[in-house]
Amino acid sequence: MQVIQINSITQVNSADWNRLAGVDYPFLRHEFLLAMEQSGSASEETGWLPAHLLVMDNDELVGLMPLYLKQHSSGEFVFDQQWAQAYEQHGLDYYPKWLTAIPLTPCQGARIVAKAGVDLGDVTKLMLTFIKQLSEQLGISSWHCLFPVEPQAELLRSLGLSIREGVQFQWFNKDYRNFDDFLQTLSASKRKMLKRERRRVGEQGISLLRIAGPNVSDQQWQLFFEFYTMTYLKRGSRPYLNLAFFQQIAATMGEQLLLVLAINNDKTVGAALSFVGADTLYGRYWGCFEEYNSLHFEACYYQGLEYCIQHGLQRFDSGAQGEHKIARGFEPVTTYSAHWLKDPRFAKAVEDFVVREQKAVQLYKQDAASYLPFKENN
Repeated sequence: MQVIQINSITQVNSADWNRLAGVDYPFLRHEFLLAMEQSGSASEETGWLPAHLLVMDNDELVGLMPLYLKQHSSGEFVFDQQWAQAYEQHGLDYYPKWLTAIPLTPCQGARIVAKAGVDLGDVTKLMLTFIKQLSEQLGISSWHCLFPVEPQAELLRSLGLSIREGVQFQWFNKDYRNFDDFLQTLSASKRKMLKRERRRVGEQGISLLRIAGPNVSDQQWQLFFEFYTMTYLKRGSRPYLNLAFFQQIAATMGEQLLLVLAINNDKTVGAALSFVGADTLYGRYWGCFEEYNSLHFEACYYQGLEYCIQHGLQRFDSGAQGEHKIARGFEPVTTYSAHWLKDPRFAKAVEDFVVREQKAVQLYKQDAASYLPFKENN
């Protein structure tokens, strides 16, 4: 087996890539990563230079890993800017760095994939050796793997990488028959709160419409993008993604998209976009022009919970951050990232840091769980 590096996902056949990566996890699909590149959202200009790795056995693709050469730490959701500052203070360059991640997408999933029957450990070791050798040749400081599933994080730990933990909040479907069935598992006060929030949306004259990706019109995509952009403009920043990205994924993987529109007096006033995996709904993007009482909770959470229940999805991953999700039944889960730093002094400092940080993260996770709204017997 040998490792080949490519500078665009266009250099690998989509059917070959998806044969290994599958389509159950939408963000590793060839179509998703291609849209990131072709729309310019993940490009050299935005500081996300594609550098994907393929493992070939003669002419057969038997392993793959998304990889980017990063010039900054924006859009990663695992914060290492202080590490970069430490490098700078010592007269060293932290950037560029290697990054294995789904651009701008803090959702756990496989990050290294091997063909069935090929040992994932062997493929991973081969890729890691390649990255280390290339880092020496090109003077690149480090490699970071963000939001791998736990078994892959443990594999990387066994290969000597530092494993950093974080916390996200996710909802789990416990064989609920309908939304009311879910409500019955909550304490009386939290059940009343959720009912009140849903009622307030209706009292403002707002109705919600869920549209499967293939049925979303061009006009509705344009509207959604305007709402999405507004989320960033309100914070004084520019959106990471552009309209071309959303139009491309709508055309190439629309069956895995779910758009929720909020409508008031025949006027669309907000929108939320989710991705549909094999057993998970991934809530990703949201926006509105004007603020409405409880609309964010309804469009981004309750519509998604109903969809999961109706379609038998087991999990709702609504993205990073958001302690307000706890009161609405989203449970704290551990996320992982893996880090290799070429300089042994900084590698030791980072390992010491993540060990100390891990204790604080685990205490935070326990504390967050104590605020979950479920009745004691659930």
